[in-house]
Amino acid sequence: MHMADALLSPTVGGAFLGVSGGLIAFSARRLGREADERRVPLMGVLGAFVFAAQMINFAIPGTGSSGHLGGGMLLAILVGPYAAFLVIASVLVIQCLFFLDGGILALGTNIFNLGVWPCFLGLLIYRAIAGRRSASWRLWPASIVAVVASLELGALGVVVQTLLSHRVSLPFGRFAALMMGVHLPIAVVEGVITAAVVQYVRAIRPAVVAMGERPEPESAAAAVVACAGHRETLAPVVVSFLAMTILAGCVVAWFASPRPDGLEWSLGRARTAASAPDSSPLPRLGRFQKKMALMPDYDFRRAPGSGPDAVGAVSTTESRWPNARLGTSVAGLLGAGLTFVLVCLVAAALYWFRSRQRNVPSA
Repeated sequence: MHMADALLSPTVGGAFLGVSGGLIAFSARRLGREADERRVPLMGVLGAFVFAAQMINFAIPGTGSSGHLGGGMLLAILVGPYAAFLVIASVLVIQCLFFLDGGILALGTNIFNLGVWPCFLGLLIYRAIAGRRSASWRLWPASIVAVVASLELGALGVVVQTLLSHRVSLPFGRFAALMMGVHLPIAVVEGVITAAVVQYVRAIRPAVVAMGERPEPESAAAAVVACAGHRETLAPVVVSFLAMTILAGCVVAWFASPRPDGLEWSLGRARTAASAPDSSPLPRLGRFQKKMALMPDYDFRRAPGSGPDAVGAVSTTESRWPNARLGTSVAGLLGAGLTFVLVCLVAAALYWFRSRQRNVPSA
């Protein structure tokens, strides 16, 4: 569901860059006030895991399309809404700047669609169904319903943002029905995976999952402190996600479906002859992004003219399956590593700034 620059006007793209930037600043401020620096490694490894997981597209039977996990709901349950929003924003920034996945102009819309709905609204839905200290079985309907609601709203957001931009001529009803229809099974799969992962984490470290079940910031922070009181107590969770990240990014990504994702598939089905060409409204921004990209399309750089056709659009030129490529594995490790570093730097900077403020004597 990563939007390309070609779908957006500078006005709509710029507006959502501002909105998402404001929400990032708000989340950073809240995180700096209520969190504990001992969960920085957990945030970093979860960000790396989400990056690797998003590389794995799975086929949607009967549609000819594919989908992948968003990860926002899982992050919100495990580290709380503000930390989750910063982590998912970091993932999308790394994907955009270094892998040409989603355009720079579209970065604000992608952060909004994939971050706001699951990290804030979705978490409220999850808490309402799961309750506090709920039975394990309640995690499943809570996770599935919350992910479905969040992803469907994100899909609808893509439709609204695209049509407000007037860059592509599409019938609203058909485009919305296609987007929300194809993302429904994607959401169900993500909901099941989210519930399974949360169940696993809850089995080995219940205090981590308690953050998703306790709406009060003080209780959430207390849960983290209780779990992180001894540094080694978080090791099973961190090591588990590190292992899953390496496996997903280096091996499982070879088995990703080559079919177009839900957005590309919906655009192809809804598009008319009057549709706008797949080109960025800001060519200089597109050229800058191409120069920044270390591994476009999650592979080694290709000869000029052989990469993705549109900035922010992921190429599907490789049709063989499974597609065991060294470039895919390197991209998985590199992207996960960059995400881990960015998340840790951002979180550590917030906590350092908070500690400096506390140590400044009052006048």
